[in-house]
Amino acid sequence: MRRAPRTSRRRRPPRPLAAAMAAAGLFALLAGPSESDPVPLRTTAATSNAATVFYYTKTKNWSATYLHYAPDGGAWTTVPGVRMEAACTDWVKQTVDLGSAAGLQATFNNGSGTWDNNGGGNYALGTGTVTVKDGVIAHSDPCAGTETGSGNEATVYYSTATSGWTTANIHYAPTGGSWTTAPGVGMEAACTGWWKKTLDIGTATSLKAAFNNGTGVWDNNNSADYTIPLGTTTVKDRTVTSGATNPCAAEVPDTEPPTAPARVTAGATDTSVVVGWDAATDNKGVTKYQVTRTGGTLGTVVTDVGSTVLSETGLEERTTYTYTVKAVDAAGNTSPASDAATATTGERAPAPAAGTPLGTDPRKDPIYFVLTARFYDGDTANDRGGSQHIKSGNAAGADPMFRGDFKGLVEKLDYVKALGFSAVWITPVVLNRSDYDYHGYHGYDFYKVDPRLESAGASYQDLINAAHAKGMKIYQDVVYNHSSRWGAKGLFTPTVYGVRDSQWSWYYDEKAEGFEYDGLTVEPKSGKSYYNGDLWSTAEPTGNTCLNWGKPTGGKSAEGYTLYNCQWPSPTSGMFPKAYYHRCWIGNWEGEDSRSCWLHEDLADFDTESTPVQNYLIGAYDKYIDMGVDGFRIDTAVHIPRVTWNRRFLPAIHDRVARKFGTEAAANFFVFGEVGAFVNDKWNRGSVNHSAQFFTWKERKEYSADDETAAIEQFTYENNLGTGNQPTSTNAFLSGNSYHTPDRSQFSGMNIIDMRMHMNFGDAQNAFSNGKDSDDSVNDATYNVVYVDSHDYGPNKSSTRYGGGTDAWAENMALMWTFRGIPTLYYGSEIEFQKGKQIDCGPSCPLASTGRAYFGDHLAGTVTASDFGTVASASGTVATTLAQPLVKHLQRLNQIRRAVPALQTGQYSTDGISGGMAFKRRCTSGGTDSFALVTVTGGASFTGIPNGTYTDAVTGDVKSVSNGTLSVAAPGKGNLRVYVLNGPGKIGTDGPYLK
Repeated sequence: MRRAPRTSRRRRPPRPLAAAMAAAGLFALLAGPSESDPVPLRTTAATSNAATVFYYTKTKNWSATYLHYAPDGGAWTTVPGVRMEAACTDWVKQTVDLGSAAGLQATFNNGSGTWDNNGGGNYALGTGTVTVKDGVIAHSDPCAGTETGSGNEATVYYSTATSGWTTANIHYAPTGGSWTTAPGVGMEAACTGWWKKTLDIGTATSLKAAFNNGTGVWDNNNSADYTIPLGTTTVKDRTVTSGATNPCAAEVPDTEPPTAPARVTAGATDTSVVVGWDAATDNKGVTKYQVTRTGGTLGTVVTDVGSTVLSETGLEERTTYTYTVKAVDAAGNTSPASDAATATTGERAPAPAAGTPLGTDPRKDPIYFVLTARFYDGDTANDRGGSQHIKSGNAAGADPMFRGDFKGLVEKLDYVKALGFSAVWITPVVLNRSDYDYHGYHGYDFYKVDPRLESAGASYQDLINAAHAKGMKIYQDVVYNHSSRWGAKGLFTPTVYGVRDSQWSWYYDEKAEGFEYDGLTVEPKSGKSYYNGDLWSTAEPTGNTCLNWGKPTGGKSAEGYTLYNCQWPSPTSGMFPKAYYHRCWIGNWEGEDSRSCWLHEDLADFDTESTPVQNYLIGAYDKYIDMGVDGFRIDTAVHIPRVTWNRRFLPAIHDRVARKFGTEAAANFFVFGEVGAFVNDKWNRGSVNHSAQFFTWKERKEYSADDETAAIEQFTYENNLGTGNQPTSTNAFLSGNSYHTPDRSQFSGMNIIDMRMHMNFGDAQNAFSNGKDSDDSVNDATYNVVYVDSHDYGPNKSSTRYGGGTDAWAENMALMWTFRGIPTLYYGSEIEFQKGKQIDCGPSCPLASTGRAYFGDHLAGTVTASDFGTVASASGTVATTLAQPLVKHLQRLNQIRRAVPALQTGQYSTDGISGGMAFKRRCTSGGTDSFALVTVTGGASFTGIPNGTYTDAVTGDVKSVSNGTLSVAAPGKGNLRVYVLNGPGKIGTDGPYLK
C-alpha cells in the first residue's frame, strides 16, 4: 500500500509511453443487457439441483457420447458413464439430477476408450444449462430455436472477429414480447468469425437483441440494444445491416491442412509426462493441437492444447505411453499425425493432501516475511525475467525477477525455524500479470497459483504441508482491492489498441489463437513467456467507448515513437465497466475517494461493493482456505470500506474456515490488514476511516442494504463523529497486576499491522511510546503485527531498508519480542541485509541493488533445526549466516518468548513503573499464570507488584520481593531483563547482546 502514486511499491516500471498514455481516451465497454434485470458475471449459488449438459460432437465425430460425472462431494458414475441423447445437429445432451450438490465434475468419452477429460483436469460444471464445446464451457441452450416455426423469421449473423469470442449467444425479445432468459440461446458457427441463428418471432416484425459469450461478457450496443428486422441481418462491430447477404457465402473454403508437428519429445518424472514439439505451419494459422496418447489401461485419450507443450500428471506407474500430435486450423483441417514419442513413467510420488491449519493462538508465533520470488531458488526451470529483464539491469547480473520459488522455501524452512520463527508470511501466490510482477500484487487469475512459483513436488499445497509438518504456519498475502492493469481473468479483462507497425511490433505480440498466458510457458510465435497478444486488437472492438480509437495522440514517446489513443488501460478511459471496476483516480488520500478510485496506473481498482466482484474474490480465496493456510495478510485494506469488510469479506473468511475446519480454527485463523497510515499521529490526519485501529471494530449502526450507498453513509457517519467518539478497549491492559478476560464482542475479524510503531521505529523508545498511545483505540492490540521495515518502507516512511546500526537493531528486536503484539521480521534483516539500500526503484535499477535483492546466496549449504531457535547442524554459507550476531540475538529472543507465556499473549501495564522501556505483562489461562517484569536497555523500578521469587530469563538472577518493589539496573543497549514470577530460570546461553 502507498500514500501517493509517485511512491508506489508495486508501481509499473514506466515505459517512455506510460505518462502520455495515462490521459488517453475512452475505450470499449462490453456491458450486460440493458433491460431491468442486469446479468452479473458471477452470481450467488444457484438454487437449481439439476444440470442439463450439452456436448458438441462435430469435432470428435464420435458415434456415441457418454457423460462420466460426479456431483460435487459425491461418487463418480461407473465407467463409461451415462450415454447422452441426441439434441440437435452436432449436439448431444444429458440432464443430471444433482441432489443437494452445487455442481459436478465431468469427462466425456465415446464408450470405446477415447476420452475428453479437459487435458487431465476434468470439467467443473455448475447447474442449469451448460455447454461444452471444444474445451470451452458456456451457458445457453444451443438447440433452442432450431425447431421449425410457423411465425415470422429473422436470421441473424453476428461477427466475433473483433472480440475473439469462442462462442456466442443471442439474448432477445420480439417487439411487444418478453426477453429470453439470460444468457439467451446459443448461436451456430457459420464460418470463421461469424455466428448464425434463425429465430421464430411469431407475429412480431422486429426484435431487440444483445449478444454475449456465455461467460458474462456482453455486447448490448453500448446499452442501447440492437433492433433487428425480419429477413437476414448482420451485426458486425456495432453496425447493423438489414437485408444482408450471407456473409459466409462468398468465403472460399480453406481446405489446406497444416503441416505435421515435428520433433516430438516426451519425458517422464514419477507419474508425470511432459510432451513438447515444434510449431506446425498453416496458410491461415494453426489454432490448436490434438495430442493422442495410447498406453495404460484407460485406452486412447485425445487432448486439445493451444501451445506446443502438454503436461500430464497422475498417470499409471511404470507404464509406457506413446504420443502423436496433429495440428488443426480454424477451418477444422487436420494435419497428418507426427512421428510418435514415448515415455515410461516411474513410481507415483505421494500426492499432497489438502492441509489443515494448525489452529493455535497466532500471538504465539513470531512471523518471518519473505518475498517468495527473491528468497531462495530451488528450481531454475521456473525462473523468468519478463519484459524488463534487460532494461532493469537484472539480465546483466543473471538475476531474473522470478527467481525464488516454493521449492526453495521448502528447502530452507529449517533455516527459518532455526532463527526461531513459527510463522511465514509469503507474498501473494495468484497468477500475476504485469511487466514487473515478481512481488505478486498484480493479480490476473485469482483462481490459479502462479506457475513461476511451483515445481514438480513443490506445489503451493506441498509448501503448506511441509511447513505444517515442522509446526510452522503459512500466512498468505491476499489482495481484495485491485487486480493487474489487465483486469482479472474470469471477471473482466480490457482490450487495448495495439498497432504492430515497425515501431511497436517489439511490444505488441502477434496473436496466437488458443495460447493461454500463464507467465511461465513460452509462446512459440513470440518466444516470450510474457506474451501479450491476447490483450490487444488493431480493429475497433464492438461496443467501443474509447474516443479516437487508434488515432495518433499527437505525442511521441521518448524514443520518438508515435503514440496512439487507447494504447494503455486507465480508469478514466471507459475501458473498465462500472459493474466490476472503479473509474477514477484518487484525489484525496484521506477522502472518500481513496476507497472508490485507482491508487496507481498498474492496479485496476475493483468495485468491491459489486456483487459479482465480491463473489469472484470470495470464491478465489475459499480455494486457499481449503488448502489449509493459517491466515491472510490483507493488502491495501484501507482502500475498501470497513462496512464492506464487515458485511462481506471478513464473515466469508470466518464462515469458510469454520465450515471446513471448525470454530476453534476459525477463531485462530489470523487475518491482519495493511491499513497504510504513514503518519506519526494516533489518527491518520484526523480521518478515522483511514486509521489502522478503525478496522478492528464492527459497525455501530445499520446502513443501506446497498453496499455502495452503505459505504458512503458509513464514511460520512464515522468522520462526522470524529476521533473523540470512537470505541475504546482495555483488552490489551492489565487491571493493576491482574489479567482480565478480554471483551472481543465488537471485534471485526481483522487485526492490523502496527503502522504507528512501524513509522516511529527509527528509535525504539519512540516506537514504544507511540505504540502505547494508540492501544486503547484498538480492539485488542496484543494481536498487532509489529515490524521495523518491510518491502514498502522503512521507519518514518523511509524509502530505504533500516540502516540504524546493529545495536539499534538489537534494541528494536528486544522490544518487539517482549512488548505486546506479534514480532515480525522482513527477510534478511537478521544480517542487516541491504541496509540503507532503496527498497524499490522499479526497472530503473537492478533488483540486486535494492532492498528486494535475492537472498539465496546467503543460504547456500545445508541446515537442520532441532527446535525453534536451535540449530542441529549447518554447513556452507548458511552456517556463516547463522553465526551472525543478530541471528544469535533473534534465536535467544525467540527461545525466551516461547518459554514465557506472558510475553506471547499477556496484557501489559506501565503503572507503578519507572524506566524508559519498562512494563509488566501477565497471562492467566486455565492452569497457567505467567507474570513478567521487562526492561529494555535502561534500568527500571517496579512498585506495587506481587511478592514472591522472580528469576531473570536472561541472566538467571534471582530476586525475592517482600515489599512489592523490584529494581533493575540498566542492562545496556540491545540487552534486556525479563524477571518472571516463579519463572523457569535462565533460558538459553549468553550471546552478543543478551547476557
